[in-house]
Amino acid sequence: MKIERTAAILFGGIGGFSAGLMQSKVEAYGNVYGYKILCSIDYDPVACKNHDLVTGEDTSVCMDLFSRQQYIKWHGHEPPSEWREVTPWDIWVAFDYQVPDYLFLSPPCKGFSGLLPNDKAQSEQYQALNLLTLRGLELCLEACRLYGDGELPAFIHFENVPRIRTRGKEILIKIRAIFKKYGFAYDERADHNLGEIGGLGQNRLRFLILARNEKRVPNYCYLPPKKPLKTIGDVIGTLPMPGDTEAGGPLHRLPNLQWKTWVRLALIPAGGDWRDLNKIDWEKYKIVHEPRSGAYAIENWNDTSRTVTGTAGPGRSNGAAAISDPRFSFKDSTHTAIYRVSKFDEHGPTVTGANGPNNGAICISDPRVNSRAGRYTDQYRMQSMDKPSATVTGVTDVQSGAQLIADPRVKTKLMPDSYGVQGFDDTAKTIRGHSRIMQSASSIADPRIHNNYHNGVYKVTDWETTSPTITTGSISAGSGKVISDPRMNCSPRSGTMGVQKWDQTAKTVIGSGDIHASAAAVADPRIPNDNDRGQWIIISEDGTRHRPLTTYELAMLQGFDTHLPDGRPFQLEGCSDAKAREYIGNAVPVPSATAMGNVILIAIANAEAGITFELSWNDIWVKHIDSNREIDLVH
Repeated sequence: MKIERTAAILFGGIGGFSAGLMQSKVEAYGNVYGYKILCSIDYDPVACKNHDLVTGEDTSVCMDLFSRQQYIKWHGHEPPSEWREVTPWDIWVAFDYQVPDYLFLSPPCKGFSGLLPNDKAQSEQYQALNLLTLRGLELCLEACRLYGDGELPAFIHFENVPRIRTRGKEILIKIRAIFKKYGFAYDERADHNLGEIGGLGQNRLRFLILARNEKRVPNYCYLPPKKPLKTIGDVIGTLPMPGDTEAGGPLHRLPNLQWKTWVRLALIPAGGDWRDLNKIDWEKYKIVHEPRSGAYAIENWNDTSRTVTGTAGPGRSNGAAAISDPRFSFKDSTHTAIYRVSKFDEHGPTVTGANGPNNGAICISDPRVNSRAGRYTDQYRMQSMDKPSATVTGVTDVQSGAQLIADPRVKTKLMPDSYGVQGFDDTAKTIRGHSRIMQSASSIADPRIHNNYHNGVYKVTDWETTSPTITTGSISAGSGKVISDPRMNCSPRSGTMGVQKWDQTAKTVIGSGDIHASAAAVADPRIPNDNDRGQWIIISEDGTRHRPLTTYELAMLQGFDTHLPDGRPFQLEGCSDAKAREYIGNAVPVPSATAMGNVILIAIANAEAGITFELSWNDIWVKHIDSNREIDLVH
């Protein structure tokens, strides 16, 4: 039987925790336990809208939990006339007139964060923001006490940054007093790694308080098991390439950074940060356009050769591949016609007594290679092995007699497994050092082509035969939709693949203006200035591209699903890219919420089944009230 336990979330943001709880599910005592989200309260209407977009449910409630005095201190002015303080009744209505089994709070952490200077954190403005932590909890407990017949949630869960232990010390003292007053056993610590709890690709240390209502749940609750952390590559390696907003959505675009920022990123080693820039020998680097030397280079006979490389060939990127060789044994009086080849349609040079190709123009580029009457039919003829030989003549060279044969008797001395193809169902042959296909059986007949296609799949129809039946499978892989068309007549126009000079007038712009059809490319000499913004690819010294993570990739590192419930790639609406990053960074990772929600469900299931004592290898999360130890709030 399916049993739903209710959950309410304060300061829910865009729904990371809500989405995680919706995926929580445990089986216990013949039942399947899951969560029903009663509400997710947040003051930001854009966050509430995106909460419902991410979760696919209409459970967000837009509500400002500031008291009037806190509002003035935070905003610096009086609230608008329509604004009013939230009361316990408003909370009760948001709870759908019932006490939630699980109450989760993730209040704003700016005032507690180490990223905020200490003097600013101590200001009245940020102290007012910090007090939302306490006010939200008090409103919820008062709503349950007043309108829920004194019943309280089974669990209250609180999440924030680790530095709350020092910057929020007084607030934590008051929260502890509230828990003790209402009969909650609690555990608080700042070493919870949500990355390990959710099996994420990031380390995410957080401060968590879990309070257990000993009246409703007298049994222990256990810590979620730790999972191995993934690498960044594990998480984003299967995602679309950055910039592919069609597959990854609008949040997958790369930011337009300044050129100097791209250069700095390229110079910082992987795993490093800005401090590594101080270690760079900057005189070694210059960011200018400088084509690689060596291509089509001709070495000087009297100079030392450059390094011989594996790509040494004319036209390759580097390496010594050509030489200006002075040793041709020609004298100053040597005729200019040496090794000259005359054109077929031009006048011939003077006929001299020296009639060799190395001292007179005795060669011609003759285009007339067609057969003519009287030419032997056996020239360059290849005899078949299984047919009678042609007449043996006195002229026995290959160009005048049939002196070639297609001999099938190869008799190679290859190893027996050379070019071997192994059966998919058989045990593989021994793997040895010679693992190329021409030396051992390193190929396999793999049947996993995943098709139940018609016999016309990838069929190429002959030009002169009747076409196969036209089917609805209108792709080349689905039926005979390919034809061997002899009408190639490929004659690219003169401008195809043309690269135009920067300082010359452009050619006519035509309708098919792309590089495959016209001179639609230019040799652009403009190297970006330091402050020019754009998206450039710079290959770093480690052979990789150092680039910023896209907002979409950051959401995936937080464990959000790649796609929204409506089928679109993950995205947020109604906010800038910078604001979207803030929302994502403030969210509780989805898999971590799922894992924490599961252990809460198991504890509730045990309580309802009357299991108050059990032996377990798991670490206890919340012990009894009298066994709580004092927490050192300084360290």
